[in-house]
Amino acid sequence: MELSNEVIDLLLTADAKALATHGPHGLNVVPVSTIRVVDRKVWLINYFFKKTIENILAEPYVSLVGWKGFDGFQVKGSSQYDTSGPQFEEAKTWVAQKLPDRVVKGLLILTPEEIYNISPTVA
Repeated sequence: MELSNEVIDLLLTADAKALATHGPHGLNVVPVSTIRVVDRKVWLINYFFKKTIENILAEPYVSLVGWKGFDGFQVKGSSQYDTSGPQFEEAKTWVAQKLPDRVVKGLLILTPEEIYNISPTVA
């Protein structure tokens, strides 16, 4: 499933974003700060994930939700976690330009499989 420009715009400008995982640590939901969309996949930068990564390595299906005011989207899909390679290096370079004090520990790449509009005005 491909992310629409509307979903991409909202995720990139969201007031808040949260990532849900499930695995050895049970259900885990964490706030997400830095994201990027590359080739219609969502890149989430890992600065502090611990239980989140352990869950993803065991069960890579995740859910990301972002909202701005009363508008929002949920994106569910499979993920891969990289700590090396060209995409990881690209993510490190990108973060170094935007947030030079941050240390990138890994890159979570979410491939969308389901997208839901979570706005209360949607019937």
